[in-house]
Amino acid sequence: MKLHKESKGTITVATILFIIISVLAIYFLKMWSLLIIMPLLIVYSLVFWFFRVPDRDILEHRENVIAPVDGKVVMIKEVEETEFIKGKAIQVSIFMSPLNVHICRYPVSGKVIYKKYHPGKYLVAWHEKSSTENERTTVAVETPTNHQVVFRQIAGYVARRIVFYCNEGDQAKAGHEFGFIKFGSRMDVFLPLDTEIICKIGDITKGGLDVIARMKD
Repeated sequence: MKLHKESKGTITVATILFIIISVLAIYFLKMWSLLIIMPLLIVYSLVFWFFRVPDRDILEHRENVIAPVDGKVVMIKEVEETEFIKGKAIQVSIFMSPLNVHICRYPVSGKVIYKKYHPGKYLVAWHEKSSTENERTTVAVETPTNHQVVFRQIAGYVARRIVFYCNEGDQAKAGHEFGFIKFGSRMDVFLPLDTEIICKIGDITKGGLDVIARMKD
């Protein structure tokens, strides 16, 4: 299993803590130390599981909008996108639990025309206001179909670190990685009003694989 590059610091800290606590438990508790070590080993294993990088065959896409993350579709709604589009759009939100793969992928292909990081609050990720009040990033891509698609990484109550690697002028490829969020959060995608929405609330998505919408060419 491959591990994501963002895992290095977290796994180093987790390893040191696991060793220290295990040694202390063995020294003071002797045979009863297993009552501490076994649950701790499960938590330690989950840290590795969280940073896993699954092998996925990513296809080429033009009109298709691809699920940017693994998770659950929690919102499909017409909204006013005020940061970049400055008008109405269809918002599709996908919530990630701590057990999901947390690689963030481009939902569409095209050219990156906007990026910005916003400091903010840490409301629970499924809260509607988290899209505008939480710590977040915003990226916009101009697609080959001449549409502007905005997508947003949103920190949650547990997620306290967002990273994104894209820059303005980069070529985005639908399904390919552009960032990472640690420990549970949400991604919003803002689409043109005439977009055909294929997913529905409650759907479980696979980032980079599942088609969630289709734009008119």
